[in-house]
Amino acid sequence: MTPAFLDHSISRTFITLCISAIGVVFFWLLDLPLPFLFGPMFASLVAALAGFRLRAAGQVSVGARTILGVAVGASITPAVIAEVPQMMLSIALVPLYLLAIAAVGVPFFQKICGFDRVTAYYSAMPGGLQDMVIFGQEAGGDIRALSLVHATRVLVIVSVAPMILSGAMGVSLDNPVGQPAAGIPWQELVIMAAAAIAGWKIAERLGVFGATIIGPLIAALACSLTGLIHARPPAEAILFAQFFIGTGIGVGYVGVTLTELRRFVASGIVYVFVLAVLAVVFSEVVVLSGLAPPMEGFLAFAPGGQAEMTVLAIIAGADLGYVVLHHLTRLVLVITCAPIFASRVGAGRQSSGPRDNTPDDK
Repeated sequence: MTPAFLDHSISRTFITLCISAIGVVFFWLLDLPLPFLFGPMFASLVAALAGFRLRAAGQVSVGARTILGVAVGASITPAVIAEVPQMMLSIALVPLYLLAIAAVGVPFFQKICGFDRVTAYYSAMPGGLQDMVIFGQEAGGDIRALSLVHATRVLVIVSVAPMILSGAMGVSLDNPVGQPAAGIPWQELVIMAAAAIAGWKIAERLGVFGATIIGPLIAALACSLTGLIHARPPAEAILFAQFFIGTGIGVGYVGVTLTELRRFVASGIVYVFVLAVLAVVFSEVVVLSGLAPPMEGFLAFAPGGQAEMTVLAIIAGADLGYVVLHHLTRLVLVITCAPIFASRVGAGRQSSGPRDNTPDDK
């Protein structure tokens, strides 16, 4: 017999997925952009703020990110590898970008928003949402503040970035996300599925940060460079990933109080504009220096989540290798420095390593 608490959890997940599906249909019927990403995101966000006790889909939501890892790895061909040396000058700007963010962001959260030093640091740094929350919690930071600030950062950037791409840059966001599954040899589909699962679990066992994306990325990269696969995951898989990523962002607002909306969410919104200014400055430097086209420069320095920026790069038809390499550099630096910061301020035990698991009960 199924325990009552399990039934309750399953029902909450089912309701959450139904609400997200309604969002997809609503966006699809109104011909709004990215229905499989924005539909679930805004539907679950509205439901969360309305008081619904939504719940993420656990390991299914986490596992959906592996599809993006495979998509990136499969996009890196020998031709892309040959272009890496040309990206090094641009990548060298990422550490300077993070120093500028720390110099502005930490004082903003500490002196203006009234956060303690640890919470201010982990709120300011644009790492992965889960990684920053986990590190910040273990360092003694305010987990609720960290969750809401980073969820708001991702939500605003994912909402605004497509408008900038389509409105200011004239980029069409209807680039095919991939071939239909029927158009890809079944052997390659099997190899991609194996790369996703094996890469995820091996990276997780090794304690690699962002294991759900980095592990499959490395595994698919190896398959791409050796000629085992010649395409990205099918369109159906990419849409599946978008659905769960969008739902996960909205679910992050479950249980938010008016006080938290006024303080944490408002702080996150204001900080996004601070980050936007810095991102524009650095992307302009890259573009004006001839190191990247405008679209790639914008996406490479946009301080959104790695998964969300990967989705946008795919639908915009951007150079995935360029965009992802910059985001990987940013995340590596942020996550590497996080435990060092925690040990220096002595604000809690040092984390043994980042994890990719989103809490099941949000």
